[in-house]
Amino acid sequence: MNYSDLYRQTMMNAFGEPQLVIERGEGVYLWDTDGKKYLDLLAGIAVNSLGYGHPAIVKTLTEQAKKVTHTSNFFATVPQLKLAGKLQDALSTEGYVGASARVFFCNSGTEANEAALKIARMHKPGGKIIALKEGFHGRTLGALSITHKPAIREPFEPLPSNVLFIEPTIEALDAATEADVAAIFVEPIQGEAGVRPVSEDFLRRARGLADRYNALLVIDEVQTGMGRTGRWFAHSDVVKADLICLAKGLGGGVPIGAVIGIEKGGRVMSPGTHGTTFGGNPLATAAAGAVIEEVSELLEHVSATGQWLRSELELIGYETRGSGLLIGVAVKDAGNLQSELLRRGFIVNAPNPQTLRLTPPLIITREELQPFIDVMGQLT
Repeated sequence: MNYSDLYRQTMMNAFGEPQLVIERGEGVYLWDTDGKKYLDLLAGIAVNSLGYGHPAIVKTLTEQAKKVTHTSNFFATVPQLKLAGKLQDALSTEGYVGASARVFFCNSGTEANEAALKIARMHKPGGKIIALKEGFHGRTLGALSITHKPAIREPFEPLPSNVLFIEPTIEALDAATEADVAAIFVEPIQGEAGVRPVSEDFLRRARGLADRYNALLVIDEVQTGMGRTGRWFAHSDVVKADLICLAKGLGGGVPIGAVIGIEKGGRVMSPGTHGTTFGGNPLATAAAGAVIEEVSELLEHVSATGQWLRSELELIGYETRGSGLLIGVAVKDAGNLQSELLRRGFIVNAPNPQTLRLTPPLIITREELQPFIDVMGQLT
């Protein structure tokens, strides 16, 4: 079968011609329909935390599918409530000890940011939203209104208004933040900008200004959260948030998103103000519960492996940035390098022309990474 022709005949042209048609995966490897094997250093853009075919996910999905896969949100389910409890436990281990936290489940990172936007509007009706230049929060109309990149935002204007984009500097934040601000949205590491960490001083200033003006500090951990940086949340050793947005690695490949509201951030929503048909369904929440249990044993591994990978790349001449297994590698022509690496059997991503982004499964080992380092040494 010619899958490329089938794609053109059946799929809307939202993503362009696919680089590969994937047949199957195992561990940290993928195989295309021609039988070629690839080391996956992207993991669905930081989604497949446990790689492919992980027994814990397979077992959990199989067992839950035999029980119930969906109910309406007129009801709660056991996997949903257990997952909310596990997220509360993760918060406690990250310094939110004793904090009241409430969870809203949805289906994606975009939906998590949509929910956070609505919570911010309910918290301070008509209030201004501050977002960062080069930030990315999703592509639906609400989330797009706080996503900076003009090429993907401007064609859909007018969007929800009263959003101000600023540089991630304390000076810009001070100038923008006044009593009318409802929320400040921040990614601790701006992934689509090329894996650019936001400074700790900026995060602390944002927390202080949010407190001063009764605004919500919203930390978008869609890409950075759930163990990707070697801890549950990338921000929590620096500041505490009012809302945390999660998705990607939370479900290990099963679509799920979440907003965690801490203290006042968790008390805003009321019946009828927001909803979702599939959000928090028992199949997805059961899978996410299994992912959390497995990732809890991997956090030190993620930190150590990420540090080792960055040091090895730096030894052969590359500049790197990021945290844990969210790594940006500075290069001269990322698009062509990505294509060459794909030809050689390595899946990476080029979020901009100067950066390769590496977000491999959290289970990856040094032995599995070594062939990639060897090839990068040849291409330097």
